[in-house]
Amino acid sequence: MSDTYRDLFVSAADGLRLYARDYDPGTVGTSPVVCLSGLTRSSEDFHELAMALSRDAARPRRVLSLDYRGRGRSEWDKDWRNYDVKIELNDVLQVLTVSGIEKAVFVGTSRGGLITMALSALRPTLIVGAVLNDIGPVLEARGLNRIRGYVGKLPTPRTMQEAVQVLRQMSGSEFPAFTDEQWQALARVTWREADGQLVLNYDPNLMKTLEPSDPEAPLPDLWPLFEGLKPFPLLVIRGEHSDLLSKETVQAMQDRHPRLTAITIPGQGHAPALDGDLTQAIEQFVVSVEGSA
Repeated sequence: MSDTYRDLFVSAADGLRLYARDYDPGTVGTSPVVCLSGLTRSSEDFHELAMALSRDAARPRRVLSLDYRGRGRSEWDKDWRNYDVKIELNDVLQVLTVSGIEKAVFVGTSRGGLITMALSALRPTLIVGAVLNDIGPVLEARGLNRIRGYVGKLPTPRTMQEAVQVLRQMSGSEFPAFTDEQWQALARVTWREADGQLVLNYDPNLMKTLEPSDPEAPLPDLWPLFEGLKPFPLLVIRGEHSDLLSKETVQAMQDRHPRLTAITIPGQGHAPALDGDLTQAIEQFVVSVEGSA
């Protein structure tokens, strides 16, 4: 429990215990924001954004930030095959039902953006607007291969300072603009302390979901899912050095979506940290969505 959010625990349809941070200032009349993280990340990624939105002096709003199964404080699944977007989508719906959220602006980083696109196809009435952080309907093979190369395979650091060094060595070229504070924040969400040592903040079995049954098979066509977002205002964020979302894909998304705003974050790769000026940009977008509703 924190003085800025409450811990929310929800049972998934199969009984697995799911966790979410609920930043609820108790206000009505503003659209809540639901934050969905990347593949191995957790609700902690959105803390600065959630604080800014829930404590805005003029328009405070509720923010819900989820841990998927096998990540953060949610329970690990005994069957790694359940680390699947369709099951995680159902988990999100379960959490929203329990928390009483019927409409929201969704902020999805990477995998969270894929789930948001899937939501727009399955349950469009839930969506008021959406933010896709470094994700789109075309996934670049180079980025997928890089992700396959590290998920569940990182060395075990002895200290958080060592953890920072591991991340700098692995991703420094993608994030030349990162500050020491940003590297430390990334380390804290990648590992956690357990029994006096650092362990990954996600189930290492996630790596098994990334092993393609056929390496030569074409990547899935996600444009039909993206079409579901057409009725809603959309903010697309791309890291300047992203290897998963290309400039060409962002341009194609703009060509197909009449209410899409795109911004590029200099000095960052996949996926930009939702802090600083980017927090303000998202806050402005959320307010504009309410104004256009």
